[in-house]
Amino acid sequence: MLVVGAGPTGLALAAFLTAEGASVRLVDRLPDRVHESRALAIQPRTLELLAGLGVTAELVARGNRGVRVVMHFPRRTVAANLFELGLDDTAYPYLLFLSQAVTEEVLGAHLATRGVPVERRVELVDLRQDADGVTCELAGPDGASSRCRARFVVGCDGQRSSVRQLAGIRFGGSAYPQTFVLADVEADGIAPGSAHAFVTPQGLLFFFPLGRPTTWRMLAMRRPDETGLLDEAPTLADVQILCDTYAGGDVWLHSPAWTTRFRIHHRRAEHYRAGRVFVAGDAAHVHSPAGAQGMNTGIQDAANLAWKLAAASRGSASGVLLDSYEGERAPVGREVLRFTDRAFRIATSTSAPLRFARGRVAPILVPLALRLAVARSRGVRLVTELDIRYRDSALSVDAPEAPRHGPRAGDRVPDARVTVDGRPTSLHHVLGSPGFHLLLLGPRGAWTDETVMARASRSGVAVHRLSDDARAGVVHDVDGTARRLFGADGGVVHVLVRPDGYIAHRGGANLAGAEAWLTEHVMPLD
Repeated sequence: MLVVGAGPTGLALAAFLTAEGASVRLVDRLPDRVHESRALAIQPRTLELLAGLGVTAELVARGNRGVRVVMHFPRRTVAANLFELGLDDTAYPYLLFLSQAVTEEVLGAHLATRGVPVERRVELVDLRQDADGVTCELAGPDGASSRCRARFVVGCDGQRSSVRQLAGIRFGGSAYPQTFVLADVEADGIAPGSAHAFVTPQGLLFFFPLGRPTTWRMLAMRRPDETGLLDEAPTLADVQILCDTYAGGDVWLHSPAWTTRFRIHHRRAEHYRAGRVFVAGDAAHVHSPAGAQGMNTGIQDAANLAWKLAAASRGSASGVLLDSYEGERAPVGREVLRFTDRAFRIATSTSAPLRFARGRVAPILVPLALRLAVARSRGVRLVTELDIRYRDSALSVDAPEAPRHGPRAGDRVPDARVTVDGRPTSLHHVLGSPGFHLLLLGPRGAWTDETVMARASRSGVAVHRLSDDARAGVVHDVDGTARRLFGADGGVVHVLVRPDGYIAHRGGANLAGAEAWLTEHVMPLD
């Protein structure tokens, strides 16, 4: 399998594929990984997915947990802990601020320990598909061309993706007219440990707690009268003048590590698949950084695609399985573009009504909205991507006897505290190893179909019994929380969990539906 592009999406895809036992070659045209911060926030859902690779603990240790935002209006300041509601079912109830450079470093080191190096200065220049695979022409560091064969090719090579262009996939959209300034700097005049937003009629100024290489990441729209060229990095004086425009001279900048001007695009691929060629991350969708969705959406593309490609590489995947990548992820990409476009236009519009709303209405309405627990909870779960679901997917099946309550087929599996052999752990940790998991919920003695369970185990499906029973090897739901989450309080439920942590099939005491799902889509049971 050939993965083109070694940014966060490509690195994550290669890591997920390797965990599933697939053979991977990872190439990138750049001579080195990025050393600037660029993307700087990792959402809870992404941390959950990366935990299965064993890298999340290091990311968290090196990052800055953000739960508090301070909003500075012209005449008042409002502070709120945005992540205190709606995150009871995850082990990561915060936004992790971490430089993209560190994220790439950690993922790259993980791949190196598994014998998957990043081949640098290697560029894909041509590809041709046939019934059995893809013939790729690569240009190496010395300019010499070479050919390789791959069963599948995935373009994780950004918004100018050569894979997407060679596959003939249209990339519609445009660039916003505004120009923005990013700066990794030190700043005096704002309290550490929080994200800060200065909301003015002119627009918004953000400071995010970066930690490394500097304490702060600053983001703001460039003033219309600024004359610097887009490809010229702004000076500290330029950035300070911009900061003063929004913060009124109350914040003083110094010691910049990196500054840049850039334009924001909003584009998406017409298709995510062309035969044996796929696109993911910025090669499939680019949008404004509103809500810190970009890198996270790409890594989640990778998690969705990896196990499907791994099954296909073993020759055990149905056609529906590979088609489901676009069917499941393209709607997510469209929704992210819609959400970020709306947020971007509200934040940057120079129209009189929106300038008035930012300057006069927002200082009144925002504090009121922050007091509404239900609205805050829904907003947080939207931004953190915990509520992404694939209920309409051809892969999502609820049996007639499935419980009326709890997550449905296509939903993310919620996390809960449990114990195994007397040791405290979490449900996500139990289900975190690669591959499929069959979760059997119910009282002691509820599951007697040992034949099907043994066949599932022989086929590589991990089988877990979850109940109020503390016997050895049983996932002990001490207080009943996990069973209530699944709508199985007092009943018998089975849940077939996909490798990316979403529910494939859900039913009651009869496991025939789960067996049929596995046989049809990924593996014949012995």
